[in-house]
Amino acid sequence: MRTRVGIVGGGPAGLLLSHLLHLEGIDSVVIEARTREYCERRQRAGILEQASADVLRAAGVGDRMDRVGLVHEGVELRFEGERHRVDFVELTGRTVTVYAQTEVVKDLIARRCADGGQVLFEAEAYAVEGIDTDAPVVRFRHGDADVELRCEVVVGVDGYHGLCRRSLPAGASRTWERTYPFGWLGVLAEVAPSCDELIYARHDNGFALHSMRSSTVSRLYLQVPPATDANAWTDDQIWDELDIRFALDDWKLERGPIIEKNVTPMRSFVTEPMRHGRLFLAGDAAHIVPPTGAKGLNLAVADVTLLAGALRRWLLDGDQRAADDYSATALRRIWRAQQFSNYMTTMLHTDPTSNPFDGQLALSQLRYAATSRAAATTLAENYVGLWHP
Repeated sequence: MRTRVGIVGGGPAGLLLSHLLHLEGIDSVVIEARTREYCERRQRAGILEQASADVLRAAGVGDRMDRVGLVHEGVELRFEGERHRVDFVELTGRTVTVYAQTEVVKDLIARRCADGGQVLFEAEAYAVEGIDTDAPVVRFRHGDADVELRCEVVVGVDGYHGLCRRSLPAGASRTWERTYPFGWLGVLAEVAPSCDELIYARHDNGFALHSMRSSTVSRLYLQVPPATDANAWTDDQIWDELDIRFALDDWKLERGPIIEKNVTPMRSFVTEPMRHGRLFLAGDAAHIVPPTGAKGLNLAVADVTLLAGALRRWLLDGDQRAADDYSATALRRIWRAQQFSNYMTTMLHTDPTSNPFDGQLALSQLRYAATSRAAATTLAENYVGLWHP
């Protein structure tokens, strides 16, 4: 097989990149190891910054998002028995949209199929070769056949454990990592949300988050030890603990059937540079953030939006400058998102490994964000997103 851009990974980043390249008249092939059904069902992020939503609209894949997505104009901070709202519109003039990553993936797959795009599911890449030449190759298994995909460029959007980052030559990249001493027990529940906007709660027992997927499905999280078995928590135990951490005299948490539960580790990771020769990295293949700041999906959208423009100028106009600058440009935004995600995580979680003094500092920071317009503006600006397509 031959194509101009070989994309390893069929998540939202790979699918969106393929679609953006198609709009520019550049052929690509997406290789995804999982089934289409798996990709369309896996639960991931659910918050789109305004810029991310604008990218989807401009690319012609935002209609369903605009019909069923929930536009939020702020978030609530809850701690020490108090609630404080951060008003995004007043402070920044922008909003976020609650629209699950699973729905973004469904929209992108449907559009790539309608446009005749090549998205190969159950195609497991096992080698990326020739990235230091002008004719790199991706080798993968599809059905009963071994396939060789010859490209001009390879883009790795196959996640933290994927092949592409591991295909970089020894010494070609540097990584930074942080592992947090807690995780999130996340549940999906068939019950209408108990709130109109997300609630971020800090409690002596740990962090809790009330989010939603729709007007009838709630998404909730509890801070737990990182090695927690999700199935060790009964549904009643989960609801009881959520009640404790969200408790206010004038507020009630609605309960319903829990249809999914899982534990998410909390870690930060960055590799740089995000390019070596003809291999580019984007999304989770290049960086991971703790989910507290709602930045993972948005960073992936920003990466591939930037990369699509750079590849257009290179492959169509012969101008390599934007491609050469891709890594440095993307990393400035990524490190800003890392700092914000760390700020939200350390401010809102109780750290069992830290000095109690640090807990008091976190509470002080939280109260400052809740009572200072300047601090609230900083939080709001970072939450709604500082990048523009």
